[in-house]
Amino acid sequence: MGKQVVVGYEVLQTFIEAAFVGAGSTPREAALIAAQLVGANLAGHDSHGVGSLPVYLRNVSEGELPLNQTLSVVLESGPLLLCDGNGGAGQVMGHDAMQMAIARAQAEGACILGLRNSHHLGRIGHWAEQCAASGLVSVHFVNVISTPSVAPFGGVAARLGTNPFAVGIPRAGERPILVDFATSKLAVGKVRVAMNAGKALPEGALITADGQPTTDPAVLFGSPKGILLPFGEHKGWGLGLACELLGAALTGGTTQSFPKRRNAVTNNMLSILVSPERLGTETSYFAEIERFTDWALSPPNGDVLLPGDAEAQCRAERLAGGVPIDARSWADIIAAAAAFGVHPPPDMTDL
Repeated sequence: MGKQVVVGYEVLQTFIEAAFVGAGSTPREAALIAAQLVGANLAGHDSHGVGSLPVYLRNVSEGELPLNQTLSVVLESGPLLLCDGNGGAGQVMGHDAMQMAIARAQAEGACILGLRNSHHLGRIGHWAEQCAASGLVSVHFVNVISTPSVAPFGGVAARLGTNPFAVGIPRAGERPILVDFATSKLAVGKVRVAMNAGKALPEGALITADGQPTTDPAVLFGSPKGILLPFGEHKGWGLGLACELLGAALTGGTTQSFPKRRNAVTNNMLSILVSPERLGTETSYFAEIERFTDWALSPPNGDVLLPGDAEAQCRAERLAGGVPIDARSWADIIAAAAAFGVHPPPDMTDL
């Protein structure tokens, strides 16, 4: 515990691609999955990075993640777009649905996208970044169908997933402002990373099955399982509920209204994309963003960061110095890939 390897990101991405090709993915699917997983590590969100590979490949083996699925378009009408992921890899379903939504928003001025029945969509900020790269503001509400892990505010029984929320705000000549967080105090993946690294959780994030506070991350994965709490008390509960109902009920997806039924991790997402250019506010939009951010960051105001600054800094550091992975997670990744006959280069852990 506490030990780690550091892997060059390009070599790591090639290895993850090879693992998915070994499992049966087309090269395109494998490349999209690997790029998003490694991208999450680069951004410092190891919870949504390559540590997810063992779960994904287990689901492939169990028939819970069908590979090489094609996105189905259920509805196209003006600014409305509804898609079904057919249980396929979220990194592909999300990419293809968002590309269609971007084109529609650029043509119509806005797009309301519903994407239902996708396997795990990964780091939701990735989709906000995809929209921002095309000059579009975007808002994303996502629900999670898996093992219920989060209690409503005031409750002591898990009823929700970690239901992430994201907003992407493009800027002129600057990286976008990116708001991206789970509506629980911690994402399940971050608890897993802490457990594998032998680290305690911050106080107030997790309770035992009988309602007692704990900082032991292993409790979340025990029997009986521990329970995460919403961030911001009633505020996190309210936003998590909005993600549940808008992400799933409105898109024709399934809400987390039952105990765990299968090992697949299913996401449903409602995304709203808006073009400042087509809205006719592009000039004032960019100018007001800079006025406000200059005001917010102007001294004397401590060490204020804009949402996304920490990720940008981490990305620069890890692109240059490699991606750190705790030893336990790395062993799990190697074992999962080996089950499909894929092994890392011998000198990979020395990078």
